[in-house]
Amino acid sequence: MVAATRREAREHALSLAYELEVRSIPIDELLDQQPVAPDAYAALLVAGLAAHRPEIDELLERYSEHWTLDRMPVIDRTLLRLAAFELVYQREIPIPVVISEAVELAKQYSTKDSGRFVNGLLSRIATEVRPEEESTS
Repeated sequence: MVAATRREAREHALSLAYELEVRSIPIDELLDQQPVAPDAYAALLVAGLAAHRPEIDELLERYSEHWTLDRMPVIDRTLLRLAAFELVYQREIPIPVVISEAVELAKQYSTKDSGRFVNGLLSRIATEVRPEEESTS
């Protein structure tokens, strides 16, 4: 599959990462089960998340005030993991792009309060992992 935009690739990555979370299967197995190979960027995001999940989860736990990962809606947790991966490991993507894309997906696929929650948490993380950049979102 060729995604026309990074937004579509992120949306597809969200779907794949959600499936990984719900089914608890290895990423290679999930990707092999796809009728069409995912867009390269979607595959990169999901593979990166799978490879760095312990570090990403630690970062999310540290900055989520009064929330454990288990208490977060699955979509929020999955989006936060993908966006945190982008913030930490895809430094060529500007902070506002990462955050605004995650917020838009949260608004579209999760609860009415998810956009604000995702924005706040990712902004705090961005301040730590990219202190040299301004994280206006």
